[in-house]
Amino acid sequence: WYGFNKKVNWCAIFVSWCANESGILDDNSVPKFSLCTNGENWYKKNNRWKDKSYVPMTGNIIFFDWQQDGHTDHVGIVEKVENGKVFTIEGNSKDEVREKSYNLSSKSIYGYGV
Repeated sequence: WYGFNKKVNWCAIFVSWCANESGILDDNSVPKFSLCTNGENWYKKNNRWKDKSYVPMTGNIIFFDWQQDGHTDHVGIVEKVENGKVFTIEGNSKDEVREKSYNLSSKSIYGYGV
C-alpha cells in the first residue's frame, strides 16, 4: 500500500493505512508516515503532541521508546483506556497486527499524537 519494493518495519505504515481506510488520512488528522520519527515530528510541529503524562483517548496515536533513549521505536493506535492501562492495536508486533496493553505509567510510552 505504501509503495515499498522490499520488506520494511511497518508499524507506522499500519497506522497510516488504518487512517486511510477510515477516511481520516490527511494533513489535519493523521499524516501518511512510514517512520515513527516522522509521525512524532508531524504531531509536534502541528501542536498535537502530548507527553506520556497525558491520559489518551480512543483513536489517539501512541508512540513508544523501547530503550528510553529519546527516540521513538514503535507506534500504534489507542483502542481504549481502562483501570490504569492503555489498550492498543499495533502493526508489526512480531510481524503481525496485535492487540496489546500497557500500564499508563510504562517507561516505554514516549507520547501521543492527538
